[in-house]
Amino acid sequence: MKATATPLPRTLALAGTTALLLAIAGPALAQTTPPAQPPAGALAQPAATGASFTLQSAVNYALEHNLTVRQSQLNAELSDVTQRAGRGALLPTANLNASQTWNYGTGLDPLTNDFVSQTIRSNNFSASTQITLFSGFQLRNAVKRNALDYQAALVDIEQARNDLSLNVASVYLQLVLSEELIRANQTRVNSSQQQIDRTQKLLKAGAVAESNLLDSRAQLASDELNVVTAQNQRDIARLQLIQLLNLDAAGAANFQIELPQLPDPDDEAAYNAEPSAIFETAQGLMPEIKAADLRVRSSQLGIDVARGAYLPRLTFGAGVFTGFSSSRLARVFNGDSTAVVPIPVVQYVGGQPIPTTFAVLQPKQAIPELLPAKFSDQIKDNLGRQLQFNLNIPILNGFQARTNVQRAQVTARQAELRAEQTRLTLRQNIQQAAADALAAQRRFTSSKRQVEALTTAYRNAEIRFNNGLLNGTEFNIAKNNLAAAESTMIQAKYEFIFRSKVLDFYQGRPLAL
Repeated sequence: MKATATPLPRTLALAGTTALLLAIAGPALAQTTPPAQPPAGALAQPAATGASFTLQSAVNYALEHNLTVRQSQLNAELSDVTQRAGRGALLPTANLNASQTWNYGTGLDPLTNDFVSQTIRSNNFSASTQITLFSGFQLRNAVKRNALDYQAALVDIEQARNDLSLNVASVYLQLVLSEELIRANQTRVNSSQQQIDRTQKLLKAGAVAESNLLDSRAQLASDELNVVTAQNQRDIARLQLIQLLNLDAAGAANFQIELPQLPDPDDEAAYNAEPSAIFETAQGLMPEIKAADLRVRSSQLGIDVARGAYLPRLTFGAGVFTGFSSSRLARVFNGDSTAVVPIPVVQYVGGQPIPTTFAVLQPKQAIPELLPAKFSDQIKDNLGRQLQFNLNIPILNGFQARTNVQRAQVTARQAELRAEQTRLTLRQNIQQAAADALAAQRRFTSSKRQVEALTTAYRNAEIRFNNGLLNGTEFNIAKNNLAAAESTMIQAKYEFIFRSKVLDFYQGRPLAL
């Protein structure tokens, strides 16, 4: 009864669980395509580290501490940032700019545009704003598309939670199954040991041959190997569950689960789940269905965004600017003249000017000077304003717009096919899970009858063996037949439990044992 434990990938949770459940006790049944994960239902509060975990508390603890779920949450946050950035593109832009420059040697005065040969310090200050009035509805359609992408990212978080929930349930059941197989194999070891003790007594009495004792010891060794195999499988399942819960060293050292008392499949009526009804319910609950539909709508808006490149683009801008230059001079009247200027007085007689001895004195005048203009005066005097409309009409851009539209159309068709494939996969997985549950229930019922019959045959063989009427090989065959039937019954029980819980999960019911 050799078993091989492998990690449970996200997309192989159910198939991997089936293989591991069955490999512990006997030949594995044919694996089927793993069904998509249903939404997580309401679960109990997580157990504290070191306490005994129930299935519900283990799932809830994993949902709060698993890194994969946290990564999905961060992806949703990034999508939200993209959504807010798209909305911000609808708002005007506003910017303030300032600069200070030193020009050495011969250069162009940035304010007067005169060539000067001196060191010039200049400052430029400006404020500008711009708003897109029309862009072929690209901005608005991009906002709608980003909102759908954000909703899909939120649904992806639920999908990650569902994958983790079923993985935890899968490994949890493996651990419970391993514990049950350990108990069953330990019971067989005790039975084989007791048989050896009886055979030794019978051998001393001369009632049986020594070969019977050798056969009993060989059977004991096989039973002990089965115990070790089951213990190894239990340890592997325990480690996998610890890793899914992301427990630290202290929590892992004290980790233990509660072993529930699970009813046998034949205690219930024949499983008659209707796959079509479950599919209709699951279709409205499955996060992968919701995400696929949201991405179809997003891809359709992507076509509208691409088509917007065919239309003109109109923007409006406004600005104000001013500056300062150290080379700019201003006429400044500074001080008075020191000389009085006489102005002769002329008398006109008969239309002819006749000089006189009189003169008029001109008053003192201020002296003008060219001095560097003040910073505050230049900022006020150099102030300028601007209003601007920009219209961009696309004529030919190397067929880039057409190519982008075609690419968006193909992307939309791909999203539609993925959504259709997701629904098809969901339907097939539900049908497969329902068929597996019914088959497991029937197999358990048949195996239980087989165990009852082989138990009677084993007891009869034991009596005959103890009386020397049956050799050890034939007795071990009877015992191994019973052990194989018990293993088949146990595996059928857990296969039915897991498949039925998966179908319940598809219908939005919580994972509980």
